[in-house]
Amino acid sequence: MQKSEAVAAMGKSTLLLPAWIKAALAANDRLKLYLTIVQAAAAHAEHPDSAALDLGRDTAAAGIEGRWLRNLPAAASQVEGALHIPELHRLAQCLAEDLAVMARPLLETPSSEIAPRERVKHWVDWLGALCDRHSGTETLSSEQLRLLTSGKRESNRRHGSSRPDEGDSLHLLVMDLHKQINQLASTLSDKTVAGAHVWQLLPADHGHVEAFMRGLNRTAPLKFDHPGLDTAATRDGKRLLLQNDIGTNDAHVLVVQVEGKTITLNYSDLHRPRFEFFQNLLNPFGAKWANTESRLDAALNQGQAYTFGTARFECASASALDEVLAGIGSRIVFLIDWNRARKRLLNFVGKADAIEVLREAARLDGGHMAWLKSGGEQLIFAAMQAAGGGAFRIGDRLDAVLGQADAHAFLVEVLCLSSKALLAGQPVALVADETRMLLARRMRQRSSEFDLIEEHAAYCHALAQAVSDGLVHGVVSGKGDHKGAVKAGRHLADRAKVWERKADHLVMRARDQAQRQHRWQPVARLLELSDDIADALEEAAFLMSLIAEDHRQGWNAEVHQILSKLAQAVLSATQEHIKALAIARRLRGGNDPADSDAFLAASWNVLRSERECDELLRTARRAILAAIKDAAALMLANDLAIALELASDRLLVAGYALRDVAFDQAGAHA
Repeated sequence: MQKSEAVAAMGKSTLLLPAWIKAALAANDRLKLYLTIVQAAAAHAEHPDSAALDLGRDTAAAGIEGRWLRNLPAAASQVEGALHIPELHRLAQCLAEDLAVMARPLLETPSSEIAPRERVKHWVDWLGALCDRHSGTETLSSEQLRLLTSGKRESNRRHGSSRPDEGDSLHLLVMDLHKQINQLASTLSDKTVAGAHVWQLLPADHGHVEAFMRGLNRTAPLKFDHPGLDTAATRDGKRLLLQNDIGTNDAHVLVVQVEGKTITLNYSDLHRPRFEFFQNLLNPFGAKWANTESRLDAALNQGQAYTFGTARFECASASALDEVLAGIGSRIVFLIDWNRARKRLLNFVGKADAIEVLREAARLDGGHMAWLKSGGEQLIFAAMQAAGGGAFRIGDRLDAVLGQADAHAFLVEVLCLSSKALLAGQPVALVADETRMLLARRMRQRSSEFDLIEEHAAYCHALAQAVSDGLVHGVVSGKGDHKGAVKAGRHLADRAKVWERKADHLVMRARDQAQRQHRWQPVARLLELSDDIADALEEAAFLMSLIAEDHRQGWNAEVHQILSKLAQAVLSATQEHIKALAIARRLRGGNDPADSDAFLAASWNVLRSERECDELLRTARRAILAAIKDAAALMLANDLAIALELASDRLLVAGYALRDVAFDQAGAHA
């Protein structure tokens, strides 16, 4: 007598349940694959010109041998409205055999109320009729196809019912059996290793299970009271199997296999972005992903597509393998309610940034569940409302006000502080207060206004430098190659036009911000005044390009020298303006007398440069009138001098506006 038969004869058949459940779960995989093959055959028969679905990898993964099964979809065809499937009887026999294997642990359990005996018998008999070689048919009618593959639960088909009826299908039975087997398995083992339910392990397996659970248990508190993360472990031949209960969706499954020093992880997820998020979390542990694909199964995810993939981890030693197992276990908690957190973050940042926030919070072991428990988006909205001073308007997104980098950093900080607070048992009200303080600190440190002003000033400086260099290096001096001078002049004008347009765009951005937020109005006014500097310098560059073409008659060393001095004085004033801007940024954080003195000194230097330019303009006019007789050349030289002096005037006006902005904000933050 076999040992299993002896155990059954003694009335101890429950001792065989672990092996039966393992076989049932394997049979479930095969049954779903067979039904997928039937669906693929139907699809190919309806559209014979399309390529048949290649299920070779799936059959191999399910441990099914036989080329006949892999070739079945391509061989299917439609015959008089029916689906012709070669060797249909053979496929029906496989379905019947695996259905019996899958149902066995439920039929043999003492709790007969969960055993769908009538329903299983009905479908075994139904499949038996298809198995009959002597029926002389290898075809399925449309109704038979529906009875085999439909995953739609009709209103008269009660979920979990043990009685067959008109709304039933084989696919629905397989789904219900799977759920009941999972329920049975959860009550099967009373042995645990570090919190994992285990059975049929070898002594060497315990260390690997403990390593996985060490990582899982390290971050598991971050799920708080959310269900999930139950782990089961067993051995299947040469492989140790670890399965984790991530969530409630039947398409969200994670199975880890350990064989030798290789770890294989099979993962499926109904959300493609979350799948990619998990891939990224596992990459630091050496994950090599393959076979990532979108799948469609009527029995899973309500018939919608889901993503499946396999990752391999090749480990150099047993200790390295345990470290990888711990790493995998530590990342699973960050999948719980991930999509809900991502959607909440979209109120404040873009899609890609929301995922980056969650990724960074996971890297820091902060996670997102505490933030959701503390109020989620309402936590941030309350902090934005409390910012006051017109900092935020209704409809403003956080990154539009703080900027992308600061919004990202703030949200990561909020998620992490929420976890830290709730893990320490602190009240949600404290998390709300700390969030408001964080945002207020970010707003005080925020310098986007000065970033915009400094960027505009950089374009003005580039224009002033280019004009000065053009005069110093002879673009309009009349010396050297005429064609080269014309080309250089046009190049100068083209570059100046590009810089001036970019400066214009900064002004438009500031105006837009000023319409949204009151605090930006002085900044917008300052940039509007500064834009006159860019306009004047761009005009000077254009005039130089005209002079270089054929209007240098009468230019001598004195004219060239005085206009060069004028351009250099404007460049010096621009440099002092930039220096004042850099100091003004520091004035916002305190009232250091040295900073205030340096700011005033730079401002006065702009004033002195403007006065110098006034004198140089008069000197230039005398030199131009004395040397140039050609009317066009005279007009262009005079206009160039005026444009340069105008730039210095506008620099002085912008300098006064900068003083108002700097001292107002320094006083506001003192």
